[in-house]
Parts: sequence; structure tokens; C-alpha cells
Amino acid sequence: MMTDRLRHIPVMLDRTLELLDPALRVEGAVLVDATLGLGGHAEAALERHPGLTLVGLDRDTDALAKAGARLAPFGDRVHLVHTVYSGVREALDGLGIDRATAVLFDLGVSSMQLDEAERGFAYAQDAPLDMRMDRTTGITAATILAEYPEAELRRIFYAYGEEKLAPRYARSIVQARAEHPLERSSQLVQLIIDATPRAVQRAGHPAKRVFQALRIEVNAELAALEAALPAALDALAVGGRIVVLAYQSLEDRIVKRELAARSRSTAPAGLPIELPEHRPEFSLLVRGAEQADEAERARNPRAIPVRLRAAERLRDAA
Repeated sequence: MMTDRLRHIPVMLDRTLELLDPALRVEGAVLVDATLGLGGHAEAALERHPGLTLVGLDRDTDALAKAGARLAPFGDRVHLVHTVYSGVREALDGLGIDRATAVLFDLGVSSMQLDEAERGFAYAQDAPLDMRMDRTTGITAATILAEYPEAELRRIFYAYGEEKLAPRYARSIVQARAEHPLERSSQLVQLIIDATPRAVQRAGHPAKRVFQALRIEVNAELAALEAALPAALDALAVGGRIVVLAYQSLEDRIVKRELAARSRSTAPAGLPIELPEHRPEFSLLVRGAEQADEAERARNPRAIPVRLRAAERLRDAA
């Protein structure tokens, strides 16, 4: 059987390290890997920079255990914290660290979570409908399907899956659960297929967007990201850098909006001179969003949808 280490291929690893390297080379450098996963990006950064300290965050206790074993050779240079990435400030405070010099977000569901069928993230594999990234707390996808009103199911399919057939799917779920509970992914997949017009089925797997929407709702991913990005940017020292890898448009819009806001001047229109307190806090390091090159996409299908954005801190907030 292929080990987790061999199976896990970090997305855009070389480009991520290239962008972070100036911030990782400084004396006393601290990298916050806010979405540690199996630790692929973190391991490469620690190997390249012998003086680097890593603070690895993850809400998934299984991921922390596996990453901890992988990163054990780096000893006390590694600090792992069980938390959602919106807890970045609290994690640093708990370790007595004032500022980070680099932050990495590799968003979305991890390769480990997708590969472990029993987690219920993958529509292609039958499993209990769990979808919790942190299995120690929170509601499951099965609970949402059993308890949410039809209007609320329709809302999350629209909002988090951008699913045009949201009303049809929500109605079918409510009708089906009146007869039997929806507890396994295969049940939900079959229900969605049955409710999808054949012409639409030819455009791709009809369950993809519904599963995405349920996962985002179960884990409150967008709300956590909206809180995490400002906290992470505030935690960066001047000269510090952030790289964010997003895999779907909802995440990428949040990232784009926050980085754009922090990289604009706040000077009122018409001022002859830009005062220091109005200067941008950050400078964007890439134009728009970068994608993986063709070779990486061919080698690693999980790199196909990625959008990379990055910025450097220019000054402290006024």
C-alpha cells in the first residue's frame, strides 16, 4: 500500500517556497502553516531553512498526528496546534510568538481527507456522511440532510456550491428523508443522479457541487477563512510574506478581496501628498492569481483548480 507520504504531493511546492523564501531566510524566521495537512510544504521549508521555526495549525487531529510523525526529525523547531486556522493569533500567543515572518494557507479538503473513504468527503466512494475536518466536534453532513429545512438546503447549495439545480436537489432530499434517513454518500449520490436531467449529467458528475456545499457548511469554511486572513495578515512582521492556495472560486474571491484591500492606498481622493498612514500595508507579489503549469497538472490532478495569490507586508498598521 502506498504510504501517506508518497501519496501526498504538495501543490505548487516550488513556486510557494520561491515566494516565501525571502521571509524564511531572515534570522529567527517563523512560518505559520495554517493548514498543515500531511506537512508536505512544511517539511520542504524546514529542510531548506535550518534556522526556521514552524507553527503548524490544523483542525484535523488525524492530520496533526501524521504530520507530527513526518516532522519529528526537526525536533523543537516544530510546534503543532490543534485549531481552526482562524485561531492563528491565539496559537502564536500560546507559544509566546509575537510575529510570524511567513504564512501559508493551502485551503480546501486535504488529500488525506479525500483519500480516506470513511471521512465521507468523496462522492466517488461510499462512506458515512460525516465530512467533519475535526471529528471531535460539530455536526455531520448527515445531520444537515436530516434536519435543515428545504429552504436552507437550497440556500447552501446555491451559496456554497453555486448549484443551479439547488431547488430540485433540496426538494428531492426532503422527500427522500421522509421515507428513510440519508446516512451514506452512495445514497446521496444516487438521489442527486436520479434528480438530474440526463443532459446535465453529461457536463460532469452532478454530485460534485452538492458535496462541496455540504463540506463548506459542515466546517464553516468560508466564515473561518474570512476571520483567518485578516488575523494572519495582522500577525505578519514587516517584510513578512503570505501565500494562499485556493481551489474553488468562493475561497479565491475572499482571498482576492482581502489582499486587494490591504494593498491599496487609503488616502482620500484629491490629497496632493499620500501621508504615511495612508500607504498600502501590503504589496501583491503576483499579478492576479497564478495556476500550476501544465506539467504539474498532468502529474498531480489536484493541482488543476488551484489559484495562488501572495503578498508582502510593507508597513505596520497605523
